[in-house]
Amino acid sequence: MITKIATCSFQGGRDYNEDSVSHIENEGNIAVVVADGLGGHGGGQIASSIVADYVTRLFIASPDTDAQNIQSIFDIANNAVVAQQTQQLRMKSTAVCLFISGNVAVWSHAGDSRLYYFLDDRLVLHTLDHSVSQMAVFNGEITQEEIRSHEDRNKVLRAFGGGDEINADISTPLTMATGNHTFLLCTDGFWEYVMESEMELDLAKFKEPSEWLDSMCKRVNRCAPSNNDNFSAAAVFYHN
Repeated sequence: MITKIATCSFQGGRDYNEDSVSHIENEGNIAVVVADGLGGHGGGQIASSIVADYVTRLFIASPDTDAQNIQSIFDIANNAVVAQQTQQLRMKSTAVCLFISGNVAVWSHAGDSRLYYFLDDRLVLHTLDHSVSQMAVFNGEITQEEIRSHEDRNKVLRAFGGGDEINADISTPLTMATGNHTFLLCTDGFWEYVMESEMELDLAKFKEPSEWLDSMCKRVNRCAPSNNDNFSAAAVFYHN
């Protein structure tokens, strides 16, 4: 088993970078979190950093990929965000998380930060957003590709700090057999400007996760407007 991880996080055209990226590895157990803070004026950064820190540390302390354990970790992180909220600052955070124990991977998310999974450089799936735009897709009003330009694409329906309970999606466990397994975790400020076909194209070119991320970040900088949102990502290369 060979695992390589790279991360990036950029302020974009905003006054603050309210994204947080964290990963911890220990004895074959890996936790990776990319979180996008909501709330403005720095409050979002507090929320995203709480989620990223709590989720990674708690999983490594109890590296069980069972959904009940993941949900328990999320509940603790959610309560920690809620505890920091005030009447003036109702900060929240989306998050997408990847957990690996041995050759088993589980991912989860709340909000519109996404995970993309590739097998041997080909896209297999990506998570579906908890957003008004994703609901429009489900209702047949727009296509999945049209989310990127939809007027309500930034209206998130689930987030850490959004209530006393966190309703996150948790995947079924994936047993990673022989091959190249690649995971991309990213905020909406990233995936809005990198098409899925471009992710595959760049992945086929590079053997290091840092090179892959660098190429895609250059795409964001070329395509995004000057007032673009923060954009952050983590790339995990797993070869079994």
